[in-house]
Amino acid sequence: MNAGIVLRFKAFMIDYLFILAYLIGLFLVNLLLFPSLKELFNGSLIKAQFSGFLLVTLPVSLYFIISDSVIGGQSFGKKKTGIRVVDDKGAALSVLHGAFRTILKFLPWELSHYLVYRLIYTAGGEVPLNYYLIGGLVYALMFAYILTAIFTKKKRSLYDLVAKTQVIRVSSS
Repeated sequence: MNAGIVLRFKAFMIDYLFILAYLIGLFLVNLLLFPSLKELFNGSLIKAQFSGFLLVTLPVSLYFIISDSVIGGQSFGKKKTGIRVVDDKGAALSVLHGAFRTILKFLPWELSHYLVYRLIYTAGGEVPLNYYLIGGLVYALMFAYILTAIFTKKKRSLYDLVAKTQVIRVSSS
């Protein structure tokens, strides 16, 4: 049986506690041990974007890629809520398949990071039209992801449909 949006949201919120702990840890390391890390985010827009990707997006993505693939089986949140990500045939995801799903899942998040970095550099000046379009795309994807997870027959989000995956209920271990 496919997992509904409430269970999926609950699992993500549990996983988000790990993400939040990581972000707090990263902040404390930056504040107390390596205050020079903040220099990675000053100056070049490309350097700032890449630093943010390496320090935040990549580790969070790796958590989901590894835990939702055949390596981990389930993320901590999914294990606690009794759900798991599988392919269309019900098999565990390969690492590559999990990576593809995770990239699609976090595309709005990364696009919003891209946009925020660029908006900071406008310094309150005129905002280019393409920034509005990117912002609209972020919201369109988020709503599409949520609405498809609510209204599709198997409760699959748009990224699950594209990646040919599904989130199913499993017995708790």
